[in-house]
Order: sequence, then structure tokens, then C-alpha cells
Amino acid sequence: MPPNPSVEAIEPAADLRMWRAAGRVLLARTIAELAYEDLIVPVADGAEDRWTVILPGDVRYAFRARRATFDAWRIAPESITRHAAGTADEAADPVRFILDAHPVLGLSGAVLAELVRDLTATHVADVRLLANARPAKELADLSHEDLEAHQTGHPCLILNKGRLGFSAADAARYTPEAAGELQLIWFAVAPELARYTAVPGLTADALLADELDAVTRADFAARIRERGGEPDAYVWLPVHPFQADEIVMPLFAPQLADGSMIMLGAAPDRYRPLQSVRTLTNLDRPGRRNVKVPLMIRNTLIWRGLCEAQTGCAPPMTTWLQGLRDGDEFLRDECRVVVLGEVASVSVAHPTFAQLPDAPYRFHELLGAIWRQPVHSYLEPGERARTMATLLLEGSDGRAVVAELVQRSGLDPVSWLRAFLRALLPPLLHYLYRYGTSFTPHGENVVLISDAAERPARIALKDFSSDVEILPDDLPEYAQLPPEVFAKLHRWPATDLAHSIQSAICAGHFRFFADVVERHLGVPEELFWSLVREPIDEYHARFPELADRIAEFDLLGPRFAKVALNREQLTGGGFHERAERDADFDLMHGSVANPLYRPEPAAPTLTETTRVRPS
Repeated sequence: MPPNPSVEAIEPAADLRMWRAAGRVLLARTIAELAYEDLIVPVADGAEDRWTVILPGDVRYAFRARRATFDAWRIAPESITRHAAGTADEAADPVRFILDAHPVLGLSGAVLAELVRDLTATHVADVRLLANARPAKELADLSHEDLEAHQTGHPCLILNKGRLGFSAADAARYTPEAAGELQLIWFAVAPELARYTAVPGLTADALLADELDAVTRADFAARIRERGGEPDAYVWLPVHPFQADEIVMPLFAPQLADGSMIMLGAAPDRYRPLQSVRTLTNLDRPGRRNVKVPLMIRNTLIWRGLCEAQTGCAPPMTTWLQGLRDGDEFLRDECRVVVLGEVASVSVAHPTFAQLPDAPYRFHELLGAIWRQPVHSYLEPGERARTMATLLLEGSDGRAVVAELVQRSGLDPVSWLRAFLRALLPPLLHYLYRYGTSFTPHGENVVLISDAAERPARIALKDFSSDVEILPDDLPEYAQLPPEVFAKLHRWPATDLAHSIQSAICAGHFRFFADVVERHLGVPEELFWSLVREPIDEYHARFPELADRIAEFDLLGPRFAKVALNREQLTGGGFHERAERDADFDLMHGSVANPLYRPEPAAPTLTETTRVRPS
């Protein structure tokens, strides 16, 4: 394993100026998202754009903000001031705000402590991002992998980079914004503990031949023989060095002692984490598959392990989703959507924790791996790939990356947005309506593919092992799903699956993108939402035979329930020791006006001037 980094490598290169600059932005997001979820209630303060949050102890926070669709708050970070004991100071400390607000938030001592820890860790990560910031032009030139080091995390989550479990040295080496590198540690596991699953035709030997060079495979095989085993009798899998040190070596010590597990060593290829932290891309051989591995860290609302059941479902789910695409002319030829297949997986059960079904779910997600097709393998000459989250980025020069992309494309902003929305929405709508299947297409899970002229052309979708959900009805379209996969999928009513568009895209991404579009492209928010509606209306008109299903999902209704992820986390949902990761659908609180809704025009009333005289 690599040695611990030096103190200089751990340092995020922060000074007080940078710490406060990052703190102001994080504080603005904290206030905005707490207000969006009705956890705090700002009140108007005289001038049209002035607002105040009144807190116990005669403390208040004042700021400038614009209101926008989805009840959004556009807070100017530099305008926030804290008023207490007759003084007013510039506010740049999100932790101080949480301490001031915690009586209003109703937080227990345990949750407050967890919140402070996660918030501070997120602040540190934001400082590292700020220290490495680049102008928009340079960001637009970066590769898909290098861009991942500049992404800012889920915008609707306050605690979006907490990573409980990582030390400072781990954060300096293993987080996307650190842009570091690591080598995977390989283990061999006896088949009574491990299960290999793959798409048809991809044997374990074929996978290993793709992912490990011949010299490394021979070296690993020799180590198995040294322990008295036969290489072909074991299931091989890679392990993150953090997980090897924190989990495998101590918790699988009996298996390492009796030879049912054998440590093979580090493979030579260097990997870098993508935004999910546990998904890694190969730096030395980009054509090799991405690898998703479990980490005993809690980030956002969950522990980042790999559920054994869902890991095993990933390859057959890939076969089904890609089969739907290949057999559907609209998806295959018109949308040309890319489904980044999770083509192989290994799941390993811990012999002892497997006997404790009521143990916290993280103890059932300790060891496994998923191999995913890299987006590079699908790109045509001249095409570029960037996650949709990139469209929210602003460079160190204050310019948005999307403004740079629009300029390079030669299109006017409205035409570029139309191309983007027509690439994004139709394939998602088709999977949802035609096949009763939803993804979680937030900014990190959707990859925008642009042509050689930087014009949006199509999208790639990823992350299926735990995020694909279906309807409770047994639709004919589900007939090709393998029974073992069908039995394990989460099944929700159509109005819940509709949140894959309403919440993951509209509230979770476009709520923020609309602001970027208005400020940097000069496209008013009302016009932006009209552009979003265009491909949806076109799809509905294109497939009238799906009218009944379209009505059931009700994407264009006047209001829909508001997903409240911060409320879920702050009320303990992200901290408690539950035995099941996804026992319920996301927490909802209240509702929000749908900016895609258009009221039907009223029928004309009969008046004297419109009444027709009978002949």
C-alpha cells in the first residue's frame, strides 16, 4: 500500500481569506436549502431583495436574495451579515449559523454534533476546490476525468462532502477534488464466500484478462499457489486501499488466516475517484472499465458500501436495459442513448455479519466490486463527454462553463439549450413511460456527450445497481427481467417514479441551472422552463398510444411533492443505525409549484357579441 502522505500533502493550502470565501458560499447554500425545505423561514426586511432569518437569543442573519421558481432562494453570499448583541458582522461561518439555528431546527445533541462534523468536512473540501479553481476556458478543455476534480457536489444537499471515516490524509489522497491516484489491492476469495455475476459471455477469466496484464495475473496466481490453493478455484476482486486497511484486514482476519481469502497485492494501474468517491477510473488505460468498490464512509445520506443483492443484480439489469435500448428504434437510432453497462460484479458476504440480519446495513456491504463500461468506449470521433453537473460550474474568472460551451458551439443560447434538452429528456421519458423504469438522473449520473462542434448530441446514463426502480404493476415490459432481479427491485407508484424527472432533474439540477442560464446566457428563467417543456410536449404528441401512462405519471401537473433530503438527514435519517438502506422512498415535505405546468385556456363564454343568431 502507498505510504502516508506528508504533512504538506495533507494541507488544503487554506488561509483565512480562502477559508472565509468558501464559508460564505457554503453558508449561503445552507440558508437557501434550509429555507427551501421550510426548516427556517426568512422574512422580508424592507427593501424588495432584503431578507432576515430571526433566531433565538436575539440573533438574526440578514442578506440579499432573489426568489425564483421552485421556491428557490438566490442568496448573494457576500451580503450575509450576522446581527447579535447590538453588533453586525460579515457572516462566513456556516457552523456558527447552525449553532445559532439549532433550537429552531429542533436538533438533538447527537445529530447536531454529526452535523457540525459533516459541515466542517464539507467546508474543508470546498476550500480545496477553491484553491484549485481554474478559469472557465480551462475547465472546458479538461478531460472527463480531470473535470471530476472540480465538481462541487450535489447542490441541493448542504452536507455534500462530509465523508465520515476519512482522515485528513485519506481526504488528501482519495477524494475527487484532491485529483490524486491510487492502486487497487487485489484479493482472492473462496467461492463459498464470493459470487461472480456478469453479462452473457463475459467469464471471470475474460474479465481478468481485460483488467490485469499477463505478468500481474501470473504473479497473483503464484501467490495463491504459495498458500496451497489453485488460482482458478478462487474469485478475484479489487479492493480500495482504504477499505483493505480499515475493513478487510481486521474484519476478515479469520478468512485471511485459514486461506479462504488471500491478499494478492497491488495491481500496477493507477486509478482516480470520480464524484461518487467509490467509483474509480483507470488513468493508465482509460479503455479499461471503471470500478465501483465499497468504502466504509458515510457521505451525504448513506454509508457507501455495496449491497450484496444489488451488486449481483447489476449485470442482469444491464442486459435488460441495454436490450430495451437495442430493440427500440427511438432509443437506439433517434436518441442514440448510451447505457454504461455494469457488466460484471463480485459480491462477498461476511460469514459472521451475514448471520445478523438486524445489524446496521453497512455491515452487510463490506466487500464487492462492480465493473462499468467507460464512456470513452462509446465516443465517436470528435465527441466530448462531461457530466451534467459540469453545466453548473463557474470558473475562477467568474464565467460559467456553459457560457464557454455555447460560445464554442456557434449556436445562440436558446438553440444550445434546445439541443441539450432534446438530448436529455426524450430517452428518460421513453424509459419511464414505455418501460415503467426510472433512473436517478441527477447531475453526476448523466453524462452529456457533445459533438465535435461542442453541440449537445446525446447522453450516457450510469449507476443502475441500486438506482433503477419500477412500477408496482407487472407490466408486459418487465417480462424479460430475470426473476431474481425482478424480486429485488424497489417498486413505487407512478407519482413517485415521476420524481426521477421532477426532483432529480427539475428540482435537483434545473433549479440551480436556471440561475446560471439567466445570469450567464441571458435567458430568463420563464423562457428556460418553456424550453424544458418543449421536448416533453413533443414526446407526448409523438406517442399518443402512451396517453394513459403519461396521465398516470402526471409530470406536468400544477404541483408535486417536495423531496426534502436535508430535512431527512437532519432529522436523523442520514445518521441512525438502520438495518435497511432504502426502507422508504425519499422524505417528502410539502409541495412546490411545477414550473412546467400550463393551465388549460378557459373555454370562451357566450356573450351578446359572440352569440350567433339562428338563420
